[in-house]
Amino acid sequence: MNQPVQYLGFWARAGAALVDLLALLFVVLPITVYLFGDGWAYGTGIAAFLVNWGIPGAVLIAFWVKRGATPGLMLFKGVVVDAGTHAPVDFWQALTRYVGYFIAVPPLLAGLAWVALDARSQGWHDKMARTVVVYRPR
Repeated sequence: MNQPVQYLGFWARAGAALVDLLALLFVVLPITVYLFGDGWAYGTGIAAFLVNWGIPGAVLIAFWVKRGATPGLMLFKGVVVDAGTHAPVDFWQALTRYVGYFIAVPPLLAGLAWVALDARSQGWHDKMARTVVVYRPR
């Protein structure tokens, strides 16, 4: 007998995002300070882009594809899956999901806040990638 799907809610996802953000800061900030010194907040060019967006993106995508979840989502027992089949996400869905953050965040975080309003707790980035975040099956 199939259990009904339980979507991970807004607050659990917000907590997971905070855990992931702090973990990424411990990796990215020292590299940025090493490369740019005192002007780390004003770093520009390809190196700054790779350190600030490329490396974090590659890490998130790798976690979604290989483990189904980032460390923060794992802590809250969540997993990112295909919205239609509930199968693990593929590379292209994970990449689309990451790029979707760049659309979901700028309008006052509206695309992320959408998770609280949506029946399946999907943010705009989830809708773009056709993903949902569900409680990990036991």
